[in-house]
Amino acid sequence: MKRFLLLSLLLFPLLLSAEYRLIAGKRPHSAIDRLHFKSVADQRRIPQNPAYYARQLKPISRTKELSYDRRYNAAYFSPWKRGYRIDEPREELLWMIPFVEKHPIYDSRKKRIPARIWKSWIRNARMEKLGSVGTRAISVHPTNLRAFPTDTPAYRDPWKNTEGFPFDYFQHSELHINVPLYLSHTSRDGRWAYVQAAHAGGWVHVRDIALVNDRFVKAFETGRYFITVKDNLWLMNGKKRVGLIKLSTIFPMDRSGRWLLAASRGPKGVALLQRIKPPSRRLAAPKPLPFTPRNVAKIAREFYGEPYGWGGKMMTRDCSATTRDFFAVFGIFLQRNSAKQAKAGHSTWIKGLPKARKKAAILRKALPFRSMLYVPGHITLYLGQYHGEPVVMHTYWGVRLKDWSKYPLCRTVITTTEPGKELKNIREKSELINTLQKIITF
Repeated sequence: MKRFLLLSLLLFPLLLSAEYRLIAGKRPHSAIDRLHFKSVADQRRIPQNPAYYARQLKPISRTKELSYDRRYNAAYFSPWKRGYRIDEPREELLWMIPFVEKHPIYDSRKKRIPARIWKSWIRNARMEKLGSVGTRAISVHPTNLRAFPTDTPAYRDPWKNTEGFPFDYFQHSELHINVPLYLSHTSRDGRWAYVQAAHAGGWVHVRDIALVNDRFVKAFETGRYFITVKDNLWLMNGKKRVGLIKLSTIFPMDRSGRWLLAASRGPKGVALLQRIKPPSRRLAAPKPLPFTPRNVAKIAREFYGEPYGWGGKMMTRDCSATTRDFFAVFGIFLQRNSAKQAKAGHSTWIKGLPKARKKAAILRKALPFRSMLYVPGHITLYLGQYHGEPVVMHTYWGVRLKDWSKYPLCRTVITTTEPGKELKNIREKSELINTLQKIITF
């Protein structure tokens, strides 16, 4: 298998075209848009336009921003570096096996998935073959990173609003187009590939990736990159849609300075280059975008109101995807989940402080649009203050109630650190302000 892949890489050349283009669009409606959501008083009482808080911004120097961006690019392209290996602990890579062995899981019809099915997924995954192909690849369509080689969702308890749709335990992350990948191995049936991107790893459809060689890498890693600054664009090939392009997708500029580049899948799964006429700067801009009040407000506004999508389900975002995509535009690299993002930047611990002291510490230590506030399982973007109250933007499933259910917000919202405090049945110990543990600042 490995010999065939390498031979394919040598035989097929790059192909350049100029049929591709980026246009403004809309995310197709799906089941995610039918989520039952409510609102809290904060959404009516405090400003909901990020531009209000952007006036409080303390800009990052251009020198520091470019330094962050160099580190971003090094991380982004790291799966293509010689000697790259997946260095995640084995128990993290194989977490899904003991998970399905110990817990009942249900599909989208609320039917329990029988053992014969998940055992077939384990056999198909061939995790004993980890690293056996060990070659470079790239994503050619927006796609999903899955815990198992299957599109079947896995819900812990589809009758609970915290364990059913959209909380698919097999959904690791959404994968943009043009993402450099390390291809570890393929599934037994040959339809899936286990890959590692800089921010996350998992199973993808083989049709959504392509193999790259040194020639491709040299043409793609140009050192000059554009990044999408408008959400939900369509990448078009003539009149055909290639895929929905989310904010923070990276397109290299070719060495002539005339074209942006996109990867496509050619014969025998080898990557080809497609040329794109650079679109309006309203859609894509040179990376990193200057960290100014106008720019941070513009980017933050793109996320506001988007439905909650666990792991990027159905081309939406969860809390960590929102923070990752926001900071990416400004050249700051973050990994997939909130726990790993909490290890980035400069940390200030606020765990255990009384409510009033915790708020005071946030107002004193956190920087608007440059800080995240973290609690295990959730992360927020700090926007600034309103009448002495810390304000955050976050993709928030909901407020914990006394019966342990959630009062569903299911959207990217702007709130204080006490969203829903007016609710009579709120579980006070679970209030955001009482659970926040850390400030992370760039």
